[in-house]
Amino acid sequence: MCDKNFMSLALEQARRAYQEGEVPIGAVLIDEDGILICGDHNRIEQLNDATAHAEILTLRAASLKLKRRRLSNCTLYSTVEPCAMCAGALVLCRVKRLVYGATDSKFGAAESIFNVVDNLALNHRLIVTAGVMEVECLELMKNFFANVRSR
Repeated sequence: MCDKNFMSLALEQARRAYQEGEVPIGAVLIDEDGILICGDHNRIEQLNDATAHAEILTLRAASLKLKRRRLSNCTLYSTVEPCAMCAGALVLCRVKRLVYGATDSKFGAAESIFNVVDNLALNHRLIVTAGVMEVECLELMKNFFANVRSR
């Protein structure tokens, strides 16, 4: 499968978040053979937990499923550029590659504000591909926040 196919899976997760009243961000983790390990979406409001971001929940689930903390040779697909917390978790889990849809000019930590995932001071760096299905990812976010503002 190609990046667009996997990003479509992350977008499905983001749509679930939207339907549940959460900021519509979704993530999936794929192994080196192109097999889906797991995925999730933002659950911050549901769990009353500021750390319940799609990426963090996906990494936690993958570690439990695979019974290991290092997720080497895996690729994480996220509909939005990860924040500093999520980017740091990707580094700590040793994820090989990050693919995301929309940049985040307020919280992004893969290129927009910080570059945690490719920082030479850290002992692990990720390969990053940005802008995959960016239009679809941005549209979902814009629609969500337009609906929030209209209420």
